[in-house]
Amino acid sequence: MKFAICNETFQDQSWQEVCACAGRCGYDGVELAPFTLGKLVDDLTAAERSDIRKIAEDAGVEIIGLHWLLVVPKGVDKTLHINCPDASIRKQTQDYYKELIRFCAELGGSVMVHGSPKQRDWTPVDFYYDVFQRAVEFFQGCMDLAQECGVTICFEPLTHAETNFINCARDGMELIKAVDHPHFQLHLDAKAMCGGEYDPPARVIHQYKDVLKHFHANDRNLRGPGTGDVDFHPIAQALKEIQYGGYVSVEVFDYKPDGETIARESIDYLKSVFS
Repeated sequence: MKFAICNETFQDQSWQEVCACAGRCGYDGVELAPFTLGKLVDDLTAAERSDIRKIAEDAGVEIIGLHWLLVVPKGVDKTLHINCPDASIRKQTQDYYKELIRFCAELGGSVMVHGSPKQRDWTPVDFYYDVFQRAVEFFQGCMDLAQECGVTICFEPLTHAETNFINCARDGMELIKAVDHPHFQLHLDAKAMCGGEYDPPARVIHQYKDVLKHFHANDRNLRGPGTGDVDFHPIAQALKEIQYGGYVSVEVFDYKPDGETIARESIDYLKSVFS
């Protein structure tokens, strides 16, 4: 199994420090949240993009892809949303999304995890059918470029505490069927599965094995795997049984005590349950 870690785990540390620590701890890859770079990706120069990739390569880790796609850096005034009624905002978002796809490919990444809960929420005054159709049209408009760049969009079901659009793998599967493209697949997150699914995580993994492209490892306590009550042994067993070939990527939301401790303890635990 290949392991990665999300770069925002390290908070204010530089990209160079993040990659060095990930390599030192034994991770195969790093997953990048673009907003942590401090500017929109379309403002990054070719030289800056090249440096980002080279720093990871020098540290011996792969940039596996992007997540937190539609969160903008602090101080940036830009509204992004995939399915709101305002067509101009959707167009602005799609243009930026296409640049994210190009950016991901330039870094050597192959997956983009679409979580971004607030940029997909909908209000009850709108009809769900219309919201759903706008989301389908949004992603369908990005698929030719994604295929050309070798990037797969992995949609992430999230709990009702985070968003009201696509809260379980079953709903995610409906969106995947509607978009109907091999470069639009499913992402599963351990924390989200524990709060949004009717079935245990291992059963969900088996049920959606044909579309599962990426996986986040964390606990319902918002910390790293192995720190709470989520048992990863059946999760690891299920991923092995379906012959999952992607990355298991550590994503936390509680950054204490520090990035390196989280990174080291998380990979030690994951290696123990996957062994």
